[in-house]
Formats: sequence, structure tokens, C-alpha cells
Amino acid sequence: MTRIIFFGTPEPAAKALRALVKDGHEVGAVFTRPDRISGRSRKPRPTSVNEAAVELGLPVHTPSGLHGDDVRNQLTATPADIYVVLAYGRILPTAILALPALGVLNVHPSLLPLYRGPSPVVTAIRDGASETGVSVMLLDEGMDTGPVIGQSAAVPITESDTAESLTEQLFTMGVDLLVKTIPAWERGDIEGVSQDDALATVTSLIEKSDGELDFGKPALNIARAIRAYHPWPGTFTRWDGKLLKILEASVFGMGANFRPGVVSIDGGRLIIGTGHGSLDVKRVQLEGRGVVFAEEFLRGYPAIEGASLPDPD
Repeated sequence: MTRIIFFGTPEPAAKALRALVKDGHEVGAVFTRPDRISGRSRKPRPTSVNEAAVELGLPVHTPSGLHGDDVRNQLTATPADIYVVLAYGRILPTAILALPALGVLNVHPSLLPLYRGPSPVVTAIRDGASETGVSVMLLDEGMDTGPVIGQSAAVPITESDTAESLTEQLFTMGVDLLVKTIPAWERGDIEGVSQDDALATVTSLIEKSDGELDFGKPALNIARAIRAYHPWPGTFTRWDGKLLKILEASVFGMGANFRPGVVSIDGGRLIIGTGHGSLDVKRVQLEGRGVVFAEEFLRGYPAIEGASLPDPD
């Protein structure tokens, strides 16, 4: 039975925690992010991992940071062979990485060394990658640079995949891979494979401003961005002094007879010109309103025809 200390925060990590316990591993402690204010009630809410740990009867720690004697003392007081990290949201200090005898395992949603860093799924969709996957790796001092000890087969990225749907798919695969990999790693049946830095690509943090659409870009690139930035930060433009979120769109035509940002109506479809081709917008949300299909939006706001997006400030 492997003794584990688990680090994680969102629902995919909670699923991994449950799977490890179900598989018979001894989880001695769980570290997760502190409660956060959320929802209309503005009340502190525990993370999904915190809720799962309480449900499973596991000790939970919610430090605001990982540097300092308190955290180190909590870790050293709990016997563990392996630490497991899955979407924890903080970088583990070098001193913590050195504690477990069998290392610190991390589930990363890409086929490393591709798409290292904080936004592998978003970047793969936005870049138009044809496939991706998931890796189990040993954490070291670099950003996703450690040896890989398990990797999935390649997963096709489809035209309907969003960052939300693909992330869920990859982490489901990652949990299965993790559960299979840990016993083999503990027995010494597998070895870590060093990554080829020459093949590496690195992603960056996504900002809220990344969601503002530039209709001077090709329609294909914009359609990918809409899928990549769902659900956060979302993609948006401005019309009639309000924020207009574009939640779903496809490439309508790749001809050159569309002026970037200019809205037209074609058979009840909301069409926006781009730098190359145009977008057929499927679903939108005007500031202060609910999400609607484009046809319903056009019935309520026909004046958008001929508008040039975004409206000037």
C-alpha cells in the first residue's frame, strides 16, 4: 500500500483523490487552497478537493502558502512514500520536492515536452493542434521539465472541443493513468524518461484581456480562440456600449469580401467579417442578458446589422 500526501484543488483533482483511495492507497494528508468567496451569497466555499477529503475522512490542510516551518512540519509529521500533485495551483518549493523517497508525481494535460506551463489545453486548441494527451511526470525545479514516467496515447482534438470539455477528458484519462502508474513506479518496474528540451514548447498564463476578439485576424483563428477560451476568460467584443460575449461560432466563408468586424445577416445567421473569411456566430450573451442563440438575438436586436465591431469607445 502506497502512502501518499495529495495536493490538489478543483473537481478533476477531487476525482483523482477519490480514485486513489478507492484503489487502496493510504492518503495520509491532503493539501488544498484556502476557502474562496464565490457565488451570490459571497460566502467562503471550500475547494472540491477539500470537500472530497472531508467526505473521505482525510486530514485537510489549507495553507495560504507552502514556504515556512508550519507546512514543512505538517509534511514531515505524515509518513509518505510519494506526493501526488494535480491542479494544486501553487508551485512546490524545492525543499518540499526533496521530502518523499519516491518523488513528487504530477499529472499534466499534454504530451510532454509539448505545452509545458500553466495553459496547455487552452494553447493546444488555440494553436490548432490536431492532438494532445496526458503525462505523469516527476516534478523537479523547472516548469514541467521533470522525467516522464507515464504517458497516454495521442487524443484527437476535434472541432467541437472546448478547453472545458477537453480538460475534463484529459484529466479523466490522467486519473486512470496515475492509478496504473503509481504501483509500477513503487515496484521499480518503470523508469523516468528525460524530456528532450529541444522539442519543448512553453505556454503562458491566460489573462482576461486575451478574450477580447480581434476581427482583423482570420476567421479560423478566431473560431479556435472562442473554443480555447471557454469557459474562461470567455471571448467578447463591444456593441452599443455593452459587452457582447460570443460563446460559439464557426467559420462561415474564407472569401475576401468581408470587412473585418462588420456584421451582416444571412438567412437568419449572424455573420461577422474577419481579416480572412467570416464567422457564423451561434450563441451570444449581451451584457445584462442571458445566453441566446443568434437567431433569437437578431429578433431582439436587428439594429446590429451593419455595425462595425467593436464599437469605438
